[in-house]
Amino acid sequence: MPTYPFFQVDAFTDQPLGGNPCAVLFDTDGMNDATMLAIAREMNLSETAFVRRSKTADFGVRYFTPAEEIPLAGHPTIATVFALVDAGRLALTGERTSITLELQVGPIPVEIFASGGRVQRIVMTQKEPQFLATHDPAEVLPLFGLSPDDALPNVPIQTVSTGTPQLMIPLRGLDVLRRAQVNIPAYEAYRARSDFFSPHLFCLQGITSEGQTFARHFGVPPDTPEDPVTGSATGGMAAYLWHYNLIENPVFIAEQGHWMKRPGKVFVEVIGPRAAIETVKIGGSAATIMRGEIVLQPPTTNQTN
Repeated sequence: MPTYPFFQVDAFTDQPLGGNPCAVLFDTDGMNDATMLAIAREMNLSETAFVRRSKTADFGVRYFTPAEEIPLAGHPTIATVFALVDAGRLALTGERTSITLELQVGPIPVEIFASGGRVQRIVMTQKEPQFLATHDPAEVLPLFGLSPDDALPNVPIQTVSTGTPQLMIPLRGLDVLRRAQVNIPAYEAYRARSDFFSPHLFCLQGITSEGQTFARHFGVPPDTPEDPVTGSATGGMAAYLWHYNLIENPVFIAEQGHWMKRPGKVFVEVIGPRAAIETVKIGGSAATIMRGEIVLQPPTTNQTN
């Protein structure tokens, strides 16, 4: 019967049971899409990663939510690379190791910073930001139980992609962000006719003295209702903040997940001038909390006389 080694890794945290968990399966070259989606539903996490060989990068990996494949994601990238090192499948070459991962959007550079043979931080380089459709606050804010006055003034609600298109919704502050809740039927109808994968609501306040931003990221069934820490959307958010002159320094710490009792910290760096951003780097630490095997036993046929 087919078996697949797997790790479960918490990303964007150095403490087990914090950050965002991701299941990482190895040796999945022959696994079909339907099986990967079924396993992602079984794991019931924000994303599950499926590692395979690649002809264009050091490793290939595909990411699935319980509902669908996602072209680029941050926390599964951090989790996958950490699991590869922890499993002995990726050797560190000193204090800084550079590799590439082949994702659905193409090869992505990843840097692993280590000390004493232990991973300290994993940093991924996302795609060049694309600033896509803008959205009417009067349509968008009620989808989350908010009013147009709750939006941060003088900047648009806009879809931004650094590999996965995310809806950027800047809000006035933490008190507004805490009130947000999804009207699922209305949101699903709006998403079906729009250009984004999922919504990222954020404000220019951290939860701790380290953070410059705090965010919430929502999904609808069968996906998880709220993502603890979102790497791809944090990259898009960083590009948005730099482009619209909402931050003074392109290097900062983004926080997420604290209200879910899964605090996460993302190190962010925007590269390039505000009008022509080249890329965004996001990074963090991780912790393995589970090792095991996925066993796909063939179904048995019950015969009756």
